[in-house]
Amino acid sequence: MSLNAFITKETVESDEDGPLSGKSIAVKDNISTEGLRTTCGSEMLEDYVPPYDATVVERLKDAGATIVGKANMDEFGMGTTTETSAYGPTKNPVDESRVPGGSSGGSAAAVAAGEADLALGTDTGGSIRCPAAFCGVVGIKPTYGLVSRYGLVAYANSLEQIGPIAPSVEEAAALLDVIAGPDEHDATTREEGEDSNFAAAADGDVEGLTIGVPTELVEGADEGVKAAFWDALDELEAQGAEYHEVSMPSTEKAVAAYYVIAMSEASSNLARFDGVRYGKSGGYEGNWNDAFARAREEGFGSEVKRRILLGTYALSAGYHDKYYAKAQDARAWVKQDFDAAFEDVDVLASPTMPVPPFELGESLDDPLQMYLADANTVPVNLANLPAISVPAGETDGLPVGLQLIGPKFGEETIVRAASAVEN
Repeated sequence: MSLNAFITKETVESDEDGPLSGKSIAVKDNISTEGLRTTCGSEMLEDYVPPYDATVVERLKDAGATIVGKANMDEFGMGTTTETSAYGPTKNPVDESRVPGGSSGGSAAAVAAGEADLALGTDTGGSIRCPAAFCGVVGIKPTYGLVSRYGLVAYANSLEQIGPIAPSVEEAAALLDVIAGPDEHDATTREEGEDSNFAAAADGDVEGLTIGVPTELVEGADEGVKAAFWDALDELEAQGAEYHEVSMPSTEKAVAAYYVIAMSEASSNLARFDGVRYGKSGGYEGNWNDAFARAREEGFGSEVKRRILLGTYALSAGYHDKYYAKAQDARAWVKQDFDAAFEDVDVLASPTMPVPPFELGESLDDPLQMYLADANTVPVNLANLPAISVPAGETDGLPVGLQLIGPKFGEETIVRAASAVEN
């Protein structure tokens, strides 16, 4: 099976003895690994070798893990299918005619195919949960600030988090235990809670758990996806949980707000890739502006260029208040809706993705289709909350993921609920 799950296949073994000894781990190719090429799925960084490890990579090594390579991804994390990579698309091991989801598609495919025991991905608007759902594995997007982002090549700083992908809920939670915790290199990490035991929460005990179902996140889903989703909730109810529908009207504006914010932050973050500070060197004759333009023209793919242009436009004079400021207002509305919902429920549930995995090439000519597919995942990132995707059944032989969303730093609750779904 040739899935193209890795950009760089190279083993880095640890001398330490720890909770991940004997475990092989794929690391998404936007997470810095000392001495190991880190490309972000882009020609712009095809020869970049970081001089240091990201904090999460240091923690993997300290825990005894063996890194088996850098996983393929949508270029700079911009995509929902792992088809925008400069190194070719990754295939879904469940059905090789389908995409694995994105942008952490290489990480999820590697785990689903058994090419790695565990993996790290990053989630800016669903990029761990989407491929986990499409490949039939477990993915956790942690609360913003639980896991250090030091060493992550930034796409949208205020939204993204590093998180685990694994075959089971307990394994994903155990990997989260290793990488979570404060970091002096990342001021956004919370200081308390250095020791965690999320894996112990995977006990399947949902007696008395109250689940809210946002109607707006279910209505537009594919019928087969909805059927698998409601079956999973009925199983949770049979184990002692109860569920009822809630309304979160702000989520209807979440996709638009998310893309304005994410693209705006991307246009700022990616300015450093100019062929001088970072990236493919122009080496061109003429003035600096010409060399800068040519380096970015040749180094970036079409999806990255699209998002940089849209983000720059949203931040430009005369349009900042019209687009970016309104997007931030919508973000605050989303947070308020989540806060209100968690006054009455312990977790929220929805289909992770509203549709089954796309066929390869299906969404490349229609970026809007790809953006809209993020409708159920991006509200979580806007509110900086934790969420997990756990396999919940199938539709036409393709995996369906159930998304469970928790309150801030409520990882134990969503791990417990997800383990009940798994059981």
